[in-house]
Amino acid sequence: MKTTIHFSILLCLGAMLASCGGKDDKAAQAAAAASTPQPYPVFEVNPQSTTLDSDYPATIEGIENVDIRPKVDGFIERIYVDEGALVKKGQLLFTINAPQYEQQVRTASAAISSAEADVNAAQLQVNKTKPLVEKDIISKYELESAQLTLQSKKAALAQTKAALVNAKVNLGYTKITSPVNGVVGAIPFKTGSLVSGTSAQPLTTVSNTSKVYAYFSLNEKQLLDFSNTYQGKTLAEQMRNIPPVGLVLANGSVYAQKGKIESINSQINKSTGAVSLRATFPNPAAVLKNGASASVRIPQHIDEVILIPQKSTTDLQGKKFVYVLGDSAKVVNTLIEVMQNTKGKFYVVTKGLKAGDKVVLEGFQSLRDGTKINPQEKNTDSVYAEIKK
Repeated sequence: MKTTIHFSILLCLGAMLASCGGKDDKAAQAAAAASTPQPYPVFEVNPQSTTLDSDYPATIEGIENVDIRPKVDGFIERIYVDEGALVKKGQLLFTINAPQYEQQVRTASAAISSAEADVNAAQLQVNKTKPLVEKDIISKYELESAQLTLQSKKAALAQTKAALVNAKVNLGYTKITSPVNGVVGAIPFKTGSLVSGTSAQPLTTVSNTSKVYAYFSLNEKQLLDFSNTYQGKTLAEQMRNIPPVGLVLANGSVYAQKGKIESINSQINKSTGAVSLRATFPNPAAVLKNGASASVRIPQHIDEVILIPQKSTTDLQGKKFVYVLGDSAKVVNTLIEVMQNTKGKFYVVTKGLKAGDKVVLEGFQSLRDGTKINPQEKNTDSVYAEIKK
């Protein structure tokens, strides 16, 4: 019996020793794993040239926007065009029923006939009086009186002719034609509507959109940066050195035609603190409409700058940091400064990195400053492939 008890005790002690040995092995393995540097992808940064795009909200207007207004009072007799129609200069748009102007023409024509008869009668009187004066049958006073009467009748005739011209001009205003080539806008009035030369609302608007103006603004700081970017002693010289600009449409697509900045307002608006600029774009296919919204995209070429992916940075209290591979494969949490403009999903670094630095690409959420890693170098071209397309 005693022998059996002793044997059981030995078995228990052996099991306990085996259990303790297993725990120690696991702890040792965990410690060894913790001390082994973890693999992280890194890449080398190198200066390169790129182009940054700055977008500014803009409003599109045709190069000519003409409000079509009646010059005479009357009823719209006929509308010859529809909204959105392309029209040529001189094309008939509306006719206005204004019979009073037709009556004025008839009255002026009749007045001319009467005035011409008066002139002829006065001329006959002069012709009759002149030989009598030459024969001293009547005094020169009679001839002078007849001549003055003739002058008066001729003046009256000229006045009636002027009245006819004026009446015809007014009658011509009843036919309204397009003053420019362009596109017809909204037509708020219908056939039979009473219109007046004093109406606040125009009959329609004709917009010449063969070219369009894109109006946009820069604040004072942007204007100063803009002026320092392009060479030139004067604003006019700087404008000539601005490269062609793009236009981003409301749906996010980029307009096929390039434009040119042609005008910069010389005064800053006191209420907005901004200055207005105007870019001109060709519009041969009439894609751009008057009143549309878009964004003017201004390119800025920069040389020898360092670009890093946005995913390689962390934000802390409004500042940006990257993990730079230091001595002994330990990472250093490094503060960087970047430009406001980005190149796609890349930041332009202005301070904090230099050529040849190796930066942790991604997956560094658990990293701490001074941690030793197993760097897995990535091909630089593959990292920047997106912006080199």
